[in-house]
Amino acid sequence: MTQPEDPPAPAPERTMPPWLPKAFMLAAAIVLLFAGGLWLLDKLQGLLLLLLTSLFLAFAIEPAVNWLAARGWRRGWATGAMFLFITVVAAVFFGVLGSLVVDQATTLVNGFPEYADRLIFWINDTFDTRLSQERLFSKLPTLTQELSKHVSGLAGNVWGIGATALAVIFQGLGMLLFTFYLSAQGPQFRRAVCSLLPPHRQRQVLWAWEIAIQKTGGYIYSRALLALCSGIAHYFALAILDVPYVITLALWVGVVSQFIPTVGTYLAGGIPLLVALGKNPTTALWLLLFILAYQQLENYLLQPRITAHTLDMHPAVAFGMVLAGTAIIGPVGALLALPLGASLQAFLSAYIRRYDVEEHPLTTVGPPPVSGEEEDEEENEGEGEGEGEKGG
Repeated sequence: MTQPEDPPAPAPERTMPPWLPKAFMLAAAIVLLFAGGLWLLDKLQGLLLLLLTSLFLAFAIEPAVNWLAARGWRRGWATGAMFLFITVVAAVFFGVLGSLVVDQATTLVNGFPEYADRLIFWINDTFDTRLSQERLFSKLPTLTQELSKHVSGLAGNVWGIGATALAVIFQGLGMLLFTFYLSAQGPQFRRAVCSLLPPHRQRQVLWAWEIAIQKTGGYIYSRALLALCSGIAHYFALAILDVPYVITLALWVGVVSQFIPTVGTYLAGGIPLLVALGKNPTTALWLLLFILAYQQLENYLLQPRITAHTLDMHPAVAFGMVLAGTAIIGPVGALLALPLGASLQAFLSAYIRRYDVEEHPLTTVGPPPVSGEEEDEEENEGEGEGEGEKGG
């Protein structure tokens, strides 16, 4: 008689691990914090950029403020003196250039018919055309109507333009205020930061701060050197082309093209071209060709080499940093990219471990080494040539 089989044992109940709900909650919290951080970063982008620019300007005037403070000046008065000096220099510079622009614009308006005759004659003589002043002026009413439409639309949006101008002025004043406090109260600010860190971290922070000031000074020096090269080159070009106000225009081109990022080149070349156009359209054309040629020479030869010496960066790295800064945050990025990149490079170089490189043909700097067989062949060739000379 067979015994009945035992019933199968019930399957064990699968319970959720106690750590899984906590893991889900932690993941959700991380995602929420990340999204909130991105939202906050987007909202505070303007303020962070303002603070970064202010910090860069404070680094730029820090050596001069320290020099005055070492001679008994209070840091607040020293910073104010630097602000006053820069303001006076900028006011005189732009005041002289402003009067020059007004004079040249008046000259162009008064002499427009004569300039039109010269331009038409040059076009007809160069391109074998048959333009006439009457035919050209007959097109002006249409151009005037289109221009009037654009001006009317611009005037209708005067509220938006005014709001934008006020926002720019407010941001400029905020940047000057932050710059003043970062420079005037620099030691207090650094003491407040270091008080939150252990001693070894304090030394690292102060070392990084010193590097940033040094690299920013190197950047200002490189810009001044490029401005000097640009001013001298344009001085000789303007003198050869017999353009009036040579010294003033050369100074304008040198300063504006180097210290106003991205659009500085076009602003710098506009006024000399306006003055040259008042003299002769052909002169203006030759000056335009020179400005374009010098800009290419500066971008691909002078600027990378000077930056490599003053900031201790490879020319290709410097050029790439400028492109990256412009792509990320626009014109301000072009201004901040080089000193920020040089400071970061110097800071990281102290913590990156380097090893000895094994000798290999692909890592040999200079002419490749000559192998033993090649040396024997060269010696045999030398002996053969010597015997031939003796036999001759």
